[in-house]
Amino acid sequence: MLLHFTKMHGCGNDYIYFNCFSQEIQNPEALAIALSERHKGIGGDGIILICPSAIADGRMRMFNADGSEGAMCGNAIRCVAKYLYDEGIARKPVLEIETKSGVKTCTVIEENGKAAAVSVDMGQAEFEPKRIPVNLPGERVVGRKVEMALAKEEFVITCVSMGNPHCVVFGGDPMEIDLERLGPKFENDPLFPDRVNTEFVQVLDSHTLKMRVWERGSGETMACGTGACACVAAAVENGFCPAGEDVTVKLRGGDLVINYTPQRVIMTGEAVRVFDGEIFVEEGEA
Repeated sequence: MLLHFTKMHGCGNDYIYFNCFSQEIQNPEALAIALSERHKGIGGDGIILICPSAIADGRMRMFNADGSEGAMCGNAIRCVAKYLYDEGIARKPVLEIETKSGVKTCTVIEENGKAAAVSVDMGQAEFEPKRIPVNLPGERVVGRKVEMALAKEEFVITCVSMGNPHCVVFGGDPMEIDLERLGPKFENDPLFPDRVNTEFVQVLDSHTLKMRVWERGSGETMACGTGACACVAAAVENGFCPAGEDVTVKLRGGDLVINYTPQRVIMTGEAVRVFDGEIFVEEGEA
């Protein structure tokens, strides 16, 4: 089968995008595993299907590099909005995109007739443990010291859902952390029945955070949009940053601007189209 794809990234968080308005993909799990491999495939953090929607301008499905389907991806949804806008599928300044975490509203920031950046209303951050989910008692897990069973260490954690589960740990320079060791231990800790994305965050000042992320199903990535939202939500709730003001999150792949209130989280960042291509795959892979 000949498949047409577009490689896109937001702050270096790169995915392989398939326009499913014009082609059908029946086995995205296998395709994600085959194509995400950076030496024998196209290379990416996973694949994204851009599909028709009965309730929005388009529908996003995302699959991690290990083939598991995710509920939400902040960097990817900006790129989906750019694709819909630039391709004329939905040439509107405000787009609605359906995800497994609900319909998200995206505002296009245009430059030279193309979408250069996108601002996304990510909805409300969720702190209730059972809705994250995290196996801890209480109404919220904010700045709580816990023993991580697999890491065999104590950490002070804040747990947040942005449509997918996040565990935020504040401390020193995240670049000094042995993420290859700690990332999988957090991801698979029995505290998190659905696994978890983990953000290690340094507070540089009241409006600037530095973040490094380990994503469930993908490992370390250059950026994570929902992770940036989660770390700002966690920073505000821990008293490190003010609510309702722009906070810059510095990631390995670039910067995201997050504005958090208890009612909603707004994320603004770049959306970049790298190249278009086509690839032959075996019948069973797609």
